[in-house]
Amino acid sequence: MTVLEKFTTPIGVALDRFIAAKQGEFPFATGELSQLLRDIALASKIINREINRAGLSGIEGSIGADNVQGERQQMLDVIADYRFTRALVIGGQTCGIVSEEVEDIIDTKNNDAKYFVTIDPLDGSSNIDVNVSVGTIFSIYRRKSEIGTPPTQKDYLQKGSEQVAAGYILYGSSTMLVFTTGFGVNGFTYEPSLGEYFLSHPDMKIKEDGSIYSVNEGGYHSFPQGVKDYIDSCKQRELSARYIGSLVADFHRNLLKGGMYMYPSTEKYQNGKLRLLYECNSLAFIIEQAGGMASNGEKRILDIKPEEKHQRTPLYIGSKKMVEEVLSYLKKEQLA
Repeated sequence: MTVLEKFTTPIGVALDRFIAAKQGEFPFATGELSQLLRDIALASKIINREINRAGLSGIEGSIGADNVQGERQQMLDVIADYRFTRALVIGGQTCGIVSEEVEDIIDTKNNDAKYFVTIDPLDGSSNIDVNVSVGTIFSIYRRKSEIGTPPTQKDYLQKGSEQVAAGYILYGSSTMLVFTTGFGVNGFTYEPSLGEYFLSHPDMKIKEDGSIYSVNEGGYHSFPQGVKDYIDSCKQRELSARYIGSLVADFHRNLLKGGMYMYPSTEKYQNGKLRLLYECNSLAFIIEQAGGMASNGEKRILDIKPEEKHQRTPLYIGSKKMVEEVLSYLKKEQLA
């Protein structure tokens, strides 16, 4: 390749062009879903900027209060929640939002909108101070309430199988937007000098089996016996233990390399710690579209009927054979 060819090769397919080209996959849509995805992408660019300059602008650390989850709220949690909410309200394509950072449903006053969004604006934000990757996770549903009226709880109390789109943004050494609309999984990398996402990981697939298991082994002694037995088996086979402590980063690595992430029930979190609506459902939709599997230990994540907006659940997600194996250990425990 000549020097001229090196600098004049195509950069790739831009996110906007990709979305426009795929719009025909939604016979019921007239552009609203495409615009909604663009609104999320725009907000993520702003968050990417805030994260990259966090250490210089003094927005690292806690605000000194807890959020609705009982977790210490970081300044960037508040900023991310504001930025995504503002983008979605102004964009006009969603009637309501459920956010990890807010106890009640957010009524956007866009009563004619067809969609409802659930979102974790900044997952793993406590890692900002130590320069570890963090992320945003989102789900998009078609509203169930009557168009022209305010949103209601039936708009978000939907099974994950009813999602029309889901995705995450990973803010790391590069910023990536990965999403599915039910027709495979595609990843886009942000090019900051152009201010645009470009298709970098088309039709992403996870290996059927993997060699990485991701779990916070600090809670080992409070895990179900089946999970303990599975972890012991992983160690005997010398599988790789990798745990960042940022859900999006752990999930993304396993998606690319093959592996499984676990957050089982514990003595402290008997119903699990991760939230069903805006963490587990989103990633479960993505992993299934990529050929993997997601379970709460007893049933498919996407088949769980939520009962409230901040509901928690155990999670086993990743390469299909690895998830099936840990489920077999849990089943043995139940039969013992």
